[in-house]
Amino acid sequence: MNVEKILNDLEKKHPGEVEYLQAVREVLESIKEVYEQNPQFESAAIIERLVEPDRILSFKVPWVDDQGKVQMNLGYRIQFNNAIGPYKGGLRFHPSVNLSILKFLGFEQIFKNALTTLPMGGSKGGSDFNAKGKSDGEVMRFCQSFMLELWRIIGPETDVPAGDIGVGGREIGFLYGMYRKLAHENTGVLTGKGRGWGGSLVRPEATGFGNVYFANEMLKTKGASFTGKTVCVSGFGNVAWGAVRKATELGGKVVTISGPDGYVYDPDGVKGEKIDYMLELRASNNDVVKPYADKYGVKFVAGRHPWEVKCDIALPCATQNELNKEDALALIKNGCTCVCEAANMPSTPEAIEVFHKAKILFAPGKAANAGGVATSGLEMSQNAMKLSWSAEEVDARLHQIMKDIHQQCVINGKQADGYVDYVKGANVAGFLKVANAMVDQGVI
Repeated sequence: MNVEKILNDLEKKHPGEVEYLQAVREVLESIKEVYEQNPQFESAAIIERLVEPDRILSFKVPWVDDQGKVQMNLGYRIQFNNAIGPYKGGLRFHPSVNLSILKFLGFEQIFKNALTTLPMGGSKGGSDFNAKGKSDGEVMRFCQSFMLELWRIIGPETDVPAGDIGVGGREIGFLYGMYRKLAHENTGVLTGKGRGWGGSLVRPEATGFGNVYFANEMLKTKGASFTGKTVCVSGFGNVAWGAVRKATELGGKVVTISGPDGYVYDPDGVKGEKIDYMLELRASNNDVVKPYADKYGVKFVAGRHPWEVKCDIALPCATQNELNKEDALALIKNGCTCVCEAANMPSTPEAIEVFHKAKILFAPGKAANAGGVATSGLEMSQNAMKLSWSAEEVDARLHQIMKDIHQQCVINGKQADGYVDYVKGANVAGFLKVANAMVDQGVI
């Protein structure tokens, strides 16, 4: 497989789609060896078919603000691959949303979903809509207009969207209400629903919980655990909140959270009511973290990422490419021994190279943050069976899924010297499942 030729051809077709091309490169470089060992993949043109979405829907989203003025945003749904199950992936509402970011997220989702072992394909969607400063009425009208287009191509056995950045319980409620109105049915077409109308317990915290479960499995390979460890976390939304809760519960001390404005350093640890306050901050439609520092009298560092703080474990929970080479070198210098991605592709390729060279524990988001979509899959199962599981049952299933994903990564990523390349392990395990399904089903 000529990786550079494939990437050059893709770049000619999709110039400027940096994030998408970055995600494809990482996967292709990891799976090159296993691809060449299976000639049936080349004869079926698996790579050429896998790197292009099945379809892309783009549409305008007109809506009326509280002043009666018509506003307009762009909406997207990228259905990437459904060889192993219905398309599954979140909706992101954020000004940064564009085709490149959604294609990278959708491509990653294929392998992440395959790793869960649940029958889910990969997709992603969203809009450049910014909910910051918007009233509930404005958010509702936007969501209803967005669903007027989206509902035509989704369904419980077709494509099941969920939340992502900018899409929480409020937005899922408005979206689901409009879908129900248009489709004249109550089905599990969205995940992340309210608990009173089909949602699953543990779903809001599942990505963060799953990430910490995965990190704990990594630590076990070195005879270690979270107990007594100092932890740096970025972000302060649902993912970070879940990670902080579970890391603290397992005996770690989380000393940072962050936002677009900078990071907070809390040497006593983010615990107790401080964890609850993270939710209050997010619920206030606020995307800055400085109010935490003001409220608890701790250090705030403007315009910086928390990776310069001394820690044993780093959990990037914010957004793509938030941790660069300099950050990685700072983490290594300060004694960090485990980096477990909770966001999607938060580490740059140069940062990952630093981690691998130092032989520290490093896990990519497609494996380590799969707890969110895994629990969405569990929500789909509960909806299909018309029942609801207890929080303990959902959490136990999530924990087992993360242990199984870790095991797949070890099996496919262990090198001759015993070091586990979790990036390679995750990519190979996910690719093999999808590629074999595509071969079995013919050229479609």
